[in-house]
Amino acid sequence: MPLFRTEGLTKSFGGLRAIDSLDMHVDEGEIVSVIGPNGAGKTTFFNLVTGLEKPDDGVIEFDGQPIVGLVPSQIIKLGIARTFQNVRLFPNMTVRENVMVSRHCRTRSGLIGAVLRTPAFRREEEETRRIAEDTLGFFGTRLVGYRLDQLALVLSYANRRRLEIARAMASSPRLLLLDEPTAGMNPRETVEITELIGKMRDEKGFTILLIEHDMRVVRGVSDRVVVIDYGRKIAEGTYEEVAQNEQVIEAYLGRPAEKGA
Repeated sequence: MPLFRTEGLTKSFGGLRAIDSLDMHVDEGEIVSVIGPNGAGKTTFFNLVTGLEKPDDGVIEFDGQPIVGLVPSQIIKLGIARTFQNVRLFPNMTVRENVMVSRHCRTRSGLIGAVLRTPAFRREEEETRRIAEDTLGFFGTRLVGYRLDQLALVLSYANRRRLEIARAMASSPRLLLLDEPTAGMNPRETVEITELIGKMRDEKGFTILLIEHDMRVVRGVSDRVVVIDYGRKIAEGTYEEVAQNEQVIEAYLGRPAEKGA
């Protein structure tokens, strides 16, 4: 049984069908990339998976459990976390606090424990701090040391991207959804993030579903690639297989593939 799957997933906005009968799956331990031209429906797909949008039809299952109709807080508690195409942080919270807040779905003390600062709450708070700092350390020296107490708003764009990934990781997901994690990064930063995505799977055990426009990243990390166009899956396979698919070439270039090219 796959860790995650969709069947017949459909979503329309007015007269526009953004996701059209999409069937796909992700096995535990895989890195699967979802690619397609601008406007293909990739971010809408992530929004459906994480409960920000409700599908018109179809099935979404995680670990054998249907999740359509659940709210985002329930979905993250089940073990699905995400980043966003446009970075969404708490700018007036510190780097450490931005990551600590993602652990709220794993704590048990509640409001009374927080107000009274019970021993159980203090233990959880210390554990949350340790997990946050360990997760930030995964990114090397970029988000630790004096940066732990810096406000997120003063970070560089690349470090804000790293911080958002760290926040998602710290919620202890089994499935991590990364929406264009290298967008806006220079070539050196892109190479670094590509290597880190592989380590997230190999060292941290995350299963990863990735939206990415940079084909060097897709080629470098993907076990499988799913290509969608106008919300419909048009190809699936290894990077090499989809890169040679005539429908994929036409979707990206706007013309049929040249024979013998």
